[in-house]
Amino acid sequence: MFAYLIRRLVQGVFVIVVVSFITFVIFFIVPKLLGGNLAVLYAGKSPSQATINAVTDKLGLNKPIPVQYLEYMKGLVAGRTFGTVPPVVNCPAPCLGFSFANNTLVRPQLVGDFPVTLSLAIGASVLWLFFGVLAGVIAALRKGRIADRAVMVGALAGISMPVNFTALVVALLVNTQWKLYGDNGLQYVPFTQNPLSWAWNLLFPWLVLAFLTAATYARITRATMLETLSEDYVRTARAKGLRETVVVGKHALRSLLTPIVTLFGLDFGALLGGAVVTEFVFGLHGIGLDAIDAIGRQDIPTVMGVTLFASTFIVVANIVVDMLYAVLDPRVRLG
Repeated sequence: MFAYLIRRLVQGVFVIVVVSFITFVIFFIVPKLLGGNLAVLYAGKSPSQATINAVTDKLGLNKPIPVQYLEYMKGLVAGRTFGTVPPVVNCPAPCLGFSFANNTLVRPQLVGDFPVTLSLAIGASVLWLFFGVLAGVIAALRKGRIADRAVMVGALAGISMPVNFTALVVALLVNTQWKLYGDNGLQYVPFTQNPLSWAWNLLFPWLVLAFLTAATYARITRATMLETLSEDYVRTARAKGLRETVVVGKHALRSLLTPIVTLFGLDFGALLGGAVVTEFVFGLHGIGLDAIDAIGRQDIPTVMGVTLFASTFIVVANIVVDMLYAVLDPRVRLG
């Protein structure tokens, strides 16, 4: 098990390195090949000549590309210093860059806004996991009946309605039509400050995020359960006279663990990377909204920082899924 964990960690680090290299190529090399001025690109909208000169100095854009990449990677691993003339900016590891539009380091900004995205991810994932699996199990046990058809119609509706449409409609209703949150609208409240206000202000964003994903979980759960309920070991358990709750809970639901764990890990990791549309529509200042604001300001360092931040969580989620796989099925460790 330990050797398997080490292999997955090494693979995860390799993926992050590859992502960082691709990010560097996209934001440093490609614009230069296209004839763009990197200093102007990184300085934000309508920069002065002094700002352009400062950006050139701080990023070392006048240095060879290999040197720039080494400094970029050094910042991620050991930190780096931006600039050779005052004011010099020290960026501790992992250094995700320096925003010239905000005149601040990128990582503290993302870390400060991450609790909003984490709160969205936790609440939404609990809802979609519980209701998605529950609906799928009910549909499988009531195959062909009203409950089954109702669940499938709801799942089809959830899959067919994109989150950008659902979020806009829900935000319009709760903020404008019903004014459930008053004139100021929905406001994020930290969990440590007031747990009830934290949950109430995130309830509708949770529902928006959970609706689409729960539909997918319901369909997968139903299909897996129907296949499992026809297996010989389930029929044998029923023939022994075991109660239906024992047959379903102890035998049939075990087959759900592998696909649900896989799907949940990937969905949760992706959501930690930023619920961009939901945060934007509801005005929640998480890292998804940071990305949108950075694009609007042409704040390339922040966009790069969000990219690496999000990819790291996706890689971590994959590693956690692999570990759970190894626990659920020891044969995976031999792969």
